[in-house]
Amino acid sequence: MDFSRFLLCGIGVLFRLAATYVLEITFKLDERTAHSSLDLIKKDTGVLYRMLGIDRTRVPQNPERFREWAVVLGDTTISSGYHYWEVTVKRSQQFRIGIADVDVSREGCVGVDERSWVFAYANRRWNAMFANETTPISNIGHPERVGLLLDYDGKKLSLVDVSKHVFIHSIFAEFQGPVVPAFALWDGELLTHSGLDVPEKLNRN
Repeated sequence: MDFSRFLLCGIGVLFRLAATYVLEITFKLDERTAHSSLDLIKKDTGVLYRMLGIDRTRVPQNPERFREWAVVLGDTTISSGYHYWEVTVKRSQQFRIGIADVDVSREGCVGVDERSWVFAYANRRWNAMFANETTPISNIGHPERVGLLLDYDGKKLSLVDVSKHVFIHSIFAEFQGPVVPAFALWDGELLTHSGLDVPEKLNRN
């Protein structure tokens, strides 16, 4: 057996696995998708909810924009790999964070159909949401910041405790195509943090 060739082959497999699974995602929020009650802040990495919103006629009515619910999507699509980002949530008491199909309906909210997967916080409680069904999540409280880990090929989205780098809860999904980060907000603000490496502890799980 040619061991040098075998070694090179093994190294090649490892590099391919690394390229496939651990991919650093960098995104901003896509203003074209933002409902008229939302303002993008901090160079389009954050979103602020305005109680009264603005006259819809003053916002370009492009087809990408959410029309009924206070939702905004990220501007980067994901169709493979292992991706991690964080969200500062301390200034909001009612929000949803997760992912959605690129062409999810702009008439509904994320978490109410079979094309979006989110973690929702309201009334001091967390829930996982998919197809308008909720699963309670306990023992989390209201941290200042949480992480999201998407294993696209493993068909799993996880909520992460950023202080301990452990999984809080996971949603298993059947993705039909590319997805994007998704956010809904009904008070305060959310701030996203992308371009992050997958924490080593999570990468081993």
